[in-house]
Amino acid sequence: MSKRQYGQFCGLARAVDLVGERWALLIVRDLLVSPKRFTDLKRGLPRIPTNVLSARLKELEAGGVVERRVRPRPDGSVVYELTDYGRDLEDIVLAFGRWGARSLGEPGPDDILTSDAFVMALRATFHADEARDVAVGYEIRLGDVVVGARVHHGTLDANPGELADADLVIETGPAIRSLLAGEMTAAEALDSGAVAVKGEAALLETFTRIFRL
Repeated sequence: MSKRQYGQFCGLARAVDLVGERWALLIVRDLLVSPKRFTDLKRGLPRIPTNVLSARLKELEAGGVVERRVRPRPDGSVVYELTDYGRDLEDIVLAFGRWGARSLGEPGPDDILTSDAFVMALRATFHADEARDVAVGYEIRLGDVVVGARVHHGTLDANPGELADADLVIETGPAIRSLLAGEMTAAEALDSGAVAVKGEAALLETFTRIFRL
């Protein structure tokens, strides 16, 4: 079956033709964090059917958004990565994520959070202008999801995994959204037990200043 298209001479219609199919933007989201093997993508999107993931990748390749690359030996595995054209989607994906987060609410019992999704959430909520005089490393723990975020004078480097020399380790759960949305102050989060920290507690206030919706 051929892919349905809008048939309009319009940039928005063309964009939706390329990345508007179900799961496509989530694939782009995860590839914005790092190139990935097919199995890595499947692990990060556990509810996507294998045949749908294959179809979306083929469509994104055909549209010039994604390309395949063979890693050097001895690895030799095939990874998917964004083209320059695909990487141009980053600002759009971040803005779309911020927009959606405004109506996110509380997580449902079957909702999952992945490390790649949280890395992108940090990128989306980072305010470089508030971090010009900040040099700090954060490790954020949300259950099994662990992300390291290094802020250095207006720049952010966030990646899945631990940050060995983190200045502050933040352990929390769904309350992270309330912090980012400004619905809960750092002091309230600590006092209520919704957030626990290891390190200089005052750095949580800095976190809520430089990361916010």
